[in-house]
Amino acid sequence: MIFNNSLNFINNSYIFSKKKIRSLYLNSNIYDRKITPSIVSSLDYYPSPNLLDSFIKFDKKKINIKNYSLNKVWDNKNLREKDYKNLNSFFWLFSLDLKSSKKDTQNVILQWIEKNHHYNSKGWEFDIVAKRIIAWTSNSRLTYENGSAYYKDKFNNVIKKQINHLINEIERSEWVDDKMIGCAAIILTGLSYQDKDGYLKIGLRLLQKIVKFSFDKDGFPRSRSIRQLCFYLKYFILIREWFKESQSEIPDFINENIYYLGQAYAFCWQNNKVDLLFNGNNKTNNFDFDHYLKKLGYSFKNKNSELGGYVALNNKRTSLIMDIGPSPDKKFSSNYQAGALSFEIISNGKKLICNSGYFQNYNHQLNELSKSSAIHSTLILDDQSSCKFNKIEGEDSKISHGPKILKKNIVFEKNYWKINAAHDAYLKQYGIIHEREIEFYPEQIKFIGYDKIILKNYTKNLKFEIRFHLEPNIKIMKTQDSKSILIDLDGEGWKFNSNNNNMNIDNGLYFGVKDSVVDNQNIVISGMTNDENQTIKWEITKLK
Repeated sequence: MIFNNSLNFINNSYIFSKKKIRSLYLNSNIYDRKITPSIVSSLDYYPSPNLLDSFIKFDKKKINIKNYSLNKVWDNKNLREKDYKNLNSFFWLFSLDLKSSKKDTQNVILQWIEKNHHYNSKGWEFDIVAKRIIAWTSNSRLTYENGSAYYKDKFNNVIKKQINHLINEIERSEWVDDKMIGCAAIILTGLSYQDKDGYLKIGLRLLQKIVKFSFDKDGFPRSRSIRQLCFYLKYFILIREWFKESQSEIPDFINENIYYLGQAYAFCWQNNKVDLLFNGNNKTNNFDFDHYLKKLGYSFKNKNSELGGYVALNNKRTSLIMDIGPSPDKKFSSNYQAGALSFEIISNGKKLICNSGYFQNYNHQLNELSKSSAIHSTLILDDQSSCKFNKIEGEDSKISHGPKILKKNIVFEKNYWKINAAHDAYLKQYGIIHEREIEFYPEQIKFIGYDKIILKNYTKNLKFEIRFHLEPNIKIMKTQDSKSILIDLDGEGWKFNSNNNNMNIDNGLYFGVKDSVVDNQNIVISGMTNDENQTIKWEITKLK
């Protein structure tokens, strides 16, 4: 123990020293000279700000910059971190109406340049720099057009200086999402300044590296994150539209990745128009993105029943989606949750059974709770999750040990569905395998489930729970004989019953809305393991 603590201390000291030296270098004149461009060209392509409609939440009423006091906007030392980032990203430019003064807008930018033209740790954070480049360039009708020669020279110089910084730092960036935004900013600069052999080539090469690193053979993110899938698709479409609008030839790999990402998007969203709460996803209101896609002429279809470690069986009114995939590699696991073999059922566009979502703020204790198996509609053994996480202070936790899928079988016929899978998450510690089989009979509108506790190297009696989570405001109650539970799904009646007598209603927590928590209810089947294999049967039937 003492030896391990000493090693941790040495390692942490090394990391701290390394970061300190790096900080001194970035703030030095040597680095400033390195990223300062030798040649400064003029902005040639003015991208439309409307191409970012799917990224920006616009107020219906646009604001006029003249209505605000702008003289000391960069001198406010009391801003919250979130407000500081929002201000310095300049994404608020998208909320300005076209009647806003170009002179006032450009004056605010010039003030920023005068105070921040050298690197500083706060205003030059990787993602902030990337967003600022995109915002300045996409709003060039306000930020650049009709500017003085002096202003344009300053503007062009600091644009390229920041881009050089992004290129220098992109390999060191810890977050793949930030790398994606950085690539977009570099590519946009290459298109806007007609720098096809410089920034554009670099940006496309870096984007191809992200694809190779982050996507599986089917074009699904290796993180298995549905939120990340939507994020990638948005940026690939944005980049494609920049190429199209600037009348530049669209690289084949961009079209190819949009095809695969679009297919996955249809798999996860468009078949049901309901957010699936697996592995870091929340309710995202993709209806706005659907409208954006339609406006730009994009249409995606999915022919897969299995993708990214998920299986989705859909008919006209009822869908079953289940997580039958293994845990991702550690480097992709920041938003992974311990929901092995968890599932969701959707009836007429509403969740009947769900998982409870994800609390995104990794600095909050609820983040760890939202990653646990107990937050998912699956079996929990000995109050332990199916995945172990390592928490590092100031960072999102990553997996140290995750489940492997030992078997899977999918049957999808007109009048019969079946999903069967098993994982080994509890095998090493407890000598137990969890196998789950779910059958669906569309004509009867009935689900029959079998959760099997299979003993391979049994050691002791253990408590188990099988949880079935429901979204907030869904009403449930036990029947008078306590043998069934009735579910009111917005006027739809459903009945839940099990061959296990220990079936109860329990209170839980729901994280479906980003960084919020509310109460929900869940059905719990509980019991103890013994020296024999057990099969817990349950049924969910729609009442006619």
